[in-house]
Amino acid sequence: MSKVVLLPLDERPCNYMFPYKLFNRENFQVVRPPKLGDKKKPADVDGIIEFLRDNCRDADYLVISMDTLLYGGLIPSRLHYLDRDEVKRRLEIIKELKETNRKLKIYAFQCIMRCPTYSSSDEEPDYYDICGAQIHKIGVLRHKQMLGMDVKDELDKLYREVKEEYLEDYLQRRRFNLEFNKMTLEYLKDSYIDFLILPQDDSAEYGFTAMDQEIIYGLVSSWKLRDRVYVYPGADEIGLTLLSRVTNEIHQRVPKVFVRYASIKAPFMVPAYEDRPLAESLKYHIMAAGCCQVYSENEADLILAVTAPSEGMKEARIQPVNNKAYCVERNITELMYYVEEMIKHNKNVVIADNAYANGADLEVIDLLNRKNLLMEVAGYAGWNTSANTIGTALSEGIQYLYYGKTREHLDFLALRYVEDAGYCSVVRSYVTDNELEALGMNYFDVKESDGYVSKRVKELLTGFVNERLSSVSENIEISSVYMPWRRMFEVGLDVRFRQ
Repeated sequence: MSKVVLLPLDERPCNYMFPYKLFNRENFQVVRPPKLGDKKKPADVDGIIEFLRDNCRDADYLVISMDTLLYGGLIPSRLHYLDRDEVKRRLEIIKELKETNRKLKIYAFQCIMRCPTYSSSDEEPDYYDICGAQIHKIGVLRHKQMLGMDVKDELDKLYREVKEEYLEDYLQRRRFNLEFNKMTLEYLKDSYIDFLILPQDDSAEYGFTAMDQEIIYGLVSSWKLRDRVYVYPGADEIGLTLLSRVTNEIHQRVPKVFVRYASIKAPFMVPAYEDRPLAESLKYHIMAAGCCQVYSENEADLILAVTAPSEGMKEARIQPVNNKAYCVERNITELMYYVEEMIKHNKNVVIADNAYANGADLEVIDLLNRKNLLMEVAGYAGWNTSANTIGTALSEGIQYLYYGKTREHLDFLALRYVEDAGYCSVVRSYVTDNELEALGMNYFDVKESDGYVSKRVKELLTGFVNERLSSVSENIEISSVYMPWRRMFEVGLDVRFRQ
């Protein structure tokens, strides 16, 4: 048996539950902390350090979120006022773990701090509610100014709009976090960490995050670390990606992945919340999972069917989008026909449904339902960002390669359809638009984790399953629904597929 210790990015189901549901099995033990934080409340890092000491002594791998180790979680990494010496002390546990257990391989990930385009304090400091959009724009203009563009007048205007103390607080924390990005890189350079991903949450072509990325790339290049450090868009899927890498390494195999797009222009499209063409991100996702991209389905172990439009990715809540990018320059009917034919020929097909941001393409779901293919694919995902979707779908496919149509596979596949299509694309926006205001609630605050909204969501999801997943609706059971951070963005679900 292989023992893998997992320190997730935070306590949300996508980080805490997905890796455990998908990977924990008899011959592959995944051990995680019993408790993390609560959104803006950081986890007990001293307790986490003791957990790591106790569990890494006899472990084969450690998959670790450095943001959780250093700051107590992803959201706390954007809010903290920690002392540098204290954070250095936390970082040094990595050396101790490696020296205590010489066989331990450490696969780490650490986010380059994001800078959202919008004004909201839901996941940022309180002042971001007032001037978040302006702070983001300042970053964009500073970056453009650094590249020689004349933006001085516009930049000066923004400086007058944002309180100096707010901007300085934000920039100080960026400098602090970038310093520890660099220190983590040094730990990899000195072989205390074996492999590192520095994902970019909500990235863009210009801005503070892009400037920090350039600094990181400079160090990676000068220290000759490109084969051990990957920098690309993503965040919440990275735990799954690294567990996939561990799985392939244990099986001493590099699965071959063939990518099939719904549009010939999709590889060149820059997905929402990302900073580069889709095809370039895909290369990193495939490599990071311990796989290799190939260019023929005949030599592939996995076929990755990608539903992205030709350009201009839209939000799932406004579908269907009947414009040129979705209907003329993308042929989703042909892609699903291809999926069906490949499955008939015993090919392992995974669907990365990144047609829309923050939810599934309901036309894809309808086609899979009508063709009785929902539970025949090797994996499906269609949630949040393109990166989240791709990393999750690939991880499902890798598990399927080694274990086939297990109970865990079917349960997770059913969960993806209920959550990504049912909740993200339909129920979330319906409840937000039609019911919250009358209850004295809003998108960012539904008052409790398990209350009226949870019950209402469960009722609506049951209706969605019966209507839109009709070919398998008798087999899908939704046993519990909760709102992990007491808001509408994410949902916690316990879904089973009964055979």
